[in-house]
Amino acid sequence: MGKRIFSTVLLWLIVFGVMWQFGNTGAVVLVCLISVLTLREFYALLASAGHAPFRRLGMAFGALVTISPWLYQHVGIPRSSDALVLAVIVFAIRILAEREPAKRAEALAATVFGLVYVALMLQYFVRILTPVPDDIVTPNGRLILCLWIIAVAKFCDVGALLTGMAFGRHKMAPQISPKKTWEGAAGGVLLAMGVGALVAWLGRNDLPAHLTPLVGAFLAAPIALVAIVSDLIESIMKRHAAIKDSGGTIPGIGGIFDLTDSLILTAPLGYFLFALP
Repeated sequence: MGKRIFSTVLLWLIVFGVMWQFGNTGAVVLVCLISVLTLREFYALLASAGHAPFRRLGMAFGALVTISPWLYQHVGIPRSSDALVLAVIVFAIRILAEREPAKRAEALAATVFGLVYVALMLQYFVRILTPVPDDIVTPNGRLILCLWIIAVAKFCDVGALLTGMAFGRHKMAPQISPKKTWEGAAGGVLLAMGVGALVAWLGRNDLPAHLTPLVGAFLAAPIALVAIVSDLIESIMKRHAAIKDSGGTIPGIGGIFDLTDSLILTAPLGYFLFALP
C-alpha cells in the first residue's frame, strides 16, 4: 500500500513539474500522450473481453481527438466532432473486411466508445489549457485550473484510501470494488476540498477573482464525488474483462488507466464548472 501511495504522489508531482516547467503547450503534449497511453490500455481491456477494437488506428484518432481544441485555435481545423465523425466513417469501412461477421458490431462500438470515453473526455484538459481570443483567464491561470482538477481528483483517491484503511466499515460498492467504503469516500472528499481551497489560494494572482479558497473548496466537492464514480467505472470494465490491473507500468498502481481513471469524468465537469470559453 505504501508503494502505491508513493508512486501516485511521485508521478503526479512529476506531471505537475513538467506542466509548470514547459507551460501550456508542454502540458497539452503531456495530456495527449497520457490520453493515448490510457486509450491503449482501455482497448486492451475491451480486447480481453472479446470486443476486438481497432487499437493502433484508434490510438491515432484518439490523439487527434484529444489535441483538436489546440489545433483548432492554432490551425483552424479540426473540431473534435469532425475528428470523431471521420473516425466513425473509417472504422465503419474497416469492419466490412477486417473483422469476423460475429464481431463486427462489437469492434465498431468498442473502438468508437474508446474515443469518446477516453480521448474526448480527456480532451477537456486541452480545452482548459488552450488560450482563446479575448480570453478572460491568463495562460498561467488556465494551467493552474488544469492542475487544480488533477490535484483535487488524485488527492481524493489518496484521502479515500487512507481514511478507508483507518476507519472504513461500510462497503460502498462491494460487487464492483470491495475495498471502497463510505467512510473512505467521505475522507477523500474532505481532503479534496482542502486541496481545492489550497490551490485556489496559491494561484490567487492568476485565477479569476471569484475563485476564492472558499469557492475552490465547494467546487472541489462535486469534482471529488465524480472522481470516485469515474474510478468505479474503470473497476466495472476491469471486472468485465476479468483483469485486476489495466497494466503493469507503475509499481503499486498498475497501468496508466489505473492512474487516470478518476480524471476521465472530472475533466469535462471541471471545464463546465469553471464556465470557460
